[in-house]
Amino acid sequence: MSMLPFHDRDGFIWMNGELVPWREAKLHVLSHGLHYASCVFEGERAYNGTIFELTQHTERLHASAEILDFKIPYTVAEIDEACRQTLKANKLTDGYVRPLAWRGSEMMGVSAQKNRINVAIATWEWPAYFSPEARMEGIKLAWAKYKRPDPATAPSKSKAAGLYMICTISKHLAEREGYADAMMLDWRGYIAETTGANVFLVQDGVIHTPDPDCFLDGITRRTVIGLAKKRGFKVVERHIKPEELAKTQEVFICGTAAEVTPIQSIGDQKFKPGEITRALMQDYDALVRGQGAKAAKAAE
Repeated sequence: MSMLPFHDRDGFIWMNGELVPWREAKLHVLSHGLHYASCVFEGERAYNGTIFELTQHTERLHASAEILDFKIPYTVAEIDEACRQTLKANKLTDGYVRPLAWRGSEMMGVSAQKNRINVAIATWEWPAYFSPEARMEGIKLAWAKYKRPDPATAPSKSKAAGLYMICTISKHLAEREGYADAMMLDWRGYIAETTGANVFLVQDGVIHTPDPDCFLDGITRRTVIGLAKKRGFKVVERHIKPEELAKTQEVFICGTAAEVTPIQSIGDQKFKPGEITRALMQDYDALVRGQGAKAAKAAE
């Protein structure tokens, strides 16, 4: 992955209806989204020129904005097409796609009733989130200090920028201690998710995953559940206590960036990637790359 700073790259970013040179895609320092986190976004992956589950992501972007009390001024179809245009303009077939929408700089204060809603889409190269070696061995997770909040205290069903504040803090602390990421509990003490991915536990051949009642029901999460059921695995969505890790044989996480990644340990509890994890890794890779390959071939 390129280590070039994101503000100093070549290419194009789609911004408020047009493609602009990368370095010219700017916003004012007094933008409401920067100060008050009135911003929503999506993270998407393109494989062989096809953005996986693009429309689902765009629909969620709209829903996230509505939860934050603003309306995106472009239709789902228009944003879908803009994502494809941006990918093509940057000459990418495999990469990451980041649509976002935020309140602008017309008003500054808690209330921002008349602020313009801005929309931008950026794309860039993005290989595997974790190295192939780390992915096969499983990554190590720390326990996060912060917890996923009660939905009565935060817009937990929105992919809102502000909800990631505790994720950044938790991941930084984990990385400084030698871990790849951190596992978060919810406000009740149940296992929730990592800082950027959903989690699955395998107990005696049955797959268990936390009930997403206070965090996002991830698009990749739903995809993996479908793949597991297609293979005949039983999937149980429920509240899971941390002490249940002692009777868990396999753990893996999934997300747009992480794809399907095995977990080697959470704190002091160790696991070994097994057949169920390997099967779902293979199935997910085949699905996302296969769909992209079919679309690329059809376009020839």
